Amino acid sequence: MPTTSIRRPGPRGWPGRGGGAQPYLDPAPEWRATTVQACGLWPFGAGSGLPTRGVPIGRELTSGATVCGDPISWFQRGGLIHNPSAFILGQPALGKSSLSRRWVLGLAGYGVLPMIVGDLKPDYVDLIRALGGQVITLGRGRGYLNILDPGDITTTAARLTGSARRALLADAHGRRLGMVAALLTIQRREAPTDREESILAAALEVLDDKHDGIPVLGDLLRVIRDAPPAVREAALDRGDTTRYRDITERLESSLAGLLGTGRLGEVFAHQTTEPMRMDRPVCFDISSIDDSEVQLQAAALMACWTTGFAGVGAAQALADAGLEPQRHYYLVLDELWRVLRASSGLVERIDALTRLNRQRGVGMTMITHSMRDLLALPDPADRLKAAGFVERSGMVICAGLPRDEMPRIQQVVDLTAVEQQRVTEWATPPGWATDHPQQAPPGRGNFLVKVGGRPGITLRLDLTESERQLYDTNRKWH
Repeated sequence: MPTTSIRRPGPRGWPGRGGGAQPYLDPAPEWRATTVQACGLWPFGAGSGLPTRGVPIGRELTSGATVCGDPISWFQRGGLIHNPSAFILGQPALGKSSLSRRWVLGLAGYGVLPMIVGDLKPDYVDLIRALGGQVITLGRGRGYLNILDPGDITTTAARLTGSARRALLADAHGRRLGMVAALLTIQRREAPTDREESILAAALEVLDDKHDGIPVLGDLLRVIRDAPPAVREAALDRGDTTRYRDITERLESSLAGLLGTGRLGEVFAHQTTEPMRMDRPVCFDISSIDDSEVQLQAAALMACWTTGFAGVGAAQALADAGLEPQRHYYLVLDELWRVLRASSGLVERIDALTRLNRQRGVGMTMITHSMRDLLALPDPADRLKAAGFVERSGMVICAGLPRDEMPRIQQVVDLTAVEQQRVTEWATPPGWATDHPQQAPPGRGNFLVKVGGRPGITLRLDLTESERQLYDTNRKWH
């Protein structure tokens, strides 16, 4: 008996004229949900394999799945990284600060206190105010930061005893000495000599012993000019007053230049206008300092970073003694390249500031434009230390970067050929369309997240309406 073949439609419908085959099929809609929410759809769900701990930062570019993550959550709760830090690289206007602000906002919701230790544009002032935080304004005639002011460390030390108190006071002494040396380095474009640092250390000890109240740089200069025995001994003047004057002449001249008449102005010559609080978000607004004042910007950033780390150290000392609740902080070090270019020797001081964040309960993000900012330093030792900032970071985030940047990235982060292609494509400038004057670059908001040797996660950050209002840096043009 002959068999009859059964005609069946193809995967896209009946072929042929009038058959109605569909040449294009819409992709099936996808949702992400927990097994409790989507239990009725089982077994038609599939895991994405992407991390879900931390602040939601965007959607994966291929699957559209939500990507969550931040330096603190991936370290503390996820165990995905060994250091609660991130380094963000990318060309201007591609969303580096937007990603950092998303972390600031999200981590504040987790109870982490954000600290913006130097906002140059400003990018974070409105956000910190919206979070009920403290905005400290610094600049010529706008606000001052006394680098010899120990802040809450004096009152904190009074609440401590024994080795904890001695360690806190010694740490405060070291930070003040380091900050004075950093200002001299920026002003001179070279680091002070070992002898000069010994003289400064002895003069600071004299101030601590004999000065009433909080000293300023003018008081430090006065001690050196008065030549007390401890300072003369540090200067190795061999009992010769004329020799002492010759040894300290250049140091006195440099300190005098920090009192308002030099390139760094009066920002560091007076008492602190507004002390920093450690129980709320804080932002140091230094946007009034013009971009042409490169040295003043670098000095202000260094002073803000040092003040921020000093405050964290005091807060953690109280927490370790059981006198205050344990708080975690998230520090943002933006525009890193400005400090690195200011003067040789500052890399060493930044390196010292950033090495102990894990032990002190501090998450940190450093932001700059490219590896060129780190590897273009004249001193080979500085270049190696600066590259270490990236190597030690738990997360490395790449926005759009030019193609010639890839070999430099490869020295510290292993990117596949596909990942390199994506990152370079995101650096493409916008088109020449004249009907959209605010047209965004096509790669804005796209990021590649790298953790160690793991495959990178590509994502797109889309801002909410509230974030767009807070982050609008062009509002004066509207």
